[in-house]
Amino acid sequence: MKALERECKFKASRSSGSGGQHVNKVSTRVELFFDISNSKLLSLEEKAKIRKHLKNRINKEDILVISSQDTRSQALNKNKVYKKFEKLIHAALKPQTKRKELKPLSANPKKRLAFKRKHSEKKEARKKVILPDGL
Repeated sequence: MKALERECKFKASRSSGSGGQHVNKVSTRVELFFDISNSKLLSLEEKAKIRKHLKNRINKEDILVISSQDTRSQALNKNKVYKKFEKLIHAALKPQTKRKELKPLSANPKKRLAFKRKHSEKKEARKKVILPDGL
């Protein structure tokens, strides 16, 4: 994962929030930019997985953008944003677990369906009755 850091670009800007005059003169907010389409370390399948899993964080230029402004230190925010990036990439590339098939019901399915139908009819009977206009 550290190899991906070479393909990331970082940008610092002024952060919002508390900090008094300090916040007005120091760029502590850090944004990470990762160009997915130009990545040499990821295969086409991995790029597709990342695009699908992180589609809300990717802009129209196919760049993944993550930012952090939690602390008043640019270095700490840079570490935080990179850790967040690693976590997101790891989650996106994690293989999906296969859904387990359910075992057939041990109880009588006809009995269960009959109960459901009866319950549905009971609820249906509670609805308002709409009369036709001719009456």
